[in-house]
Amino acid sequence: MRSRRLDPLLKVMQQRQDNAAREVAERDRVLAEQQERLEALRRYAEEYATAPADASIAPALLVNRMAFRERLNAAVVQQAGIVDHNRQLSDVERARLLLASRETKVLEKLADSYRANETRVAEQRVQRELDDLGGRRALAAKVASNGEPEPSK
Repeated sequence: MRSRRLDPLLKVMQQRQDNAAREVAERDRVLAEQQERLEALRRYAEEYATAPADASIAPALLVNRMAFRERLNAAVVQQAGIVDHNRQLSDVERARLLLASRETKVLEKLADSYRANETRVAEQRVQRELDDLGGRRALAAKVASNGEPEPSK
């Protein structure tokens, strides 16, 4: 039967879809972690920027403070890049999952079609056998009542 021959392929396709789903979940988890880091960095940078600077701060400390703010802003920009990169990776994995899902559905529909066809053919065969059996019984009953069969038309 053709439908049974598709079963191993269908199993492989379903495993591929499951793997893609796991990869999407992992990418989403990593993306969420990176987004949390970005938000924490942004909050810290904003808090640091809005914190009042002491007016009597020494020029050397002021330079250090400004340098730290620049490094902090650079870290925010870098983390935003990491988030964007992880978002792109997540989108790629989603596309793979969508493709795997579509391929699996197509194969499932094909297998279902083969199974329906096989069932229909089997039902037709059983019906023919029943019709033949009924015809033979009718002929046997006629022969038994008349003594001889009627010629076929």
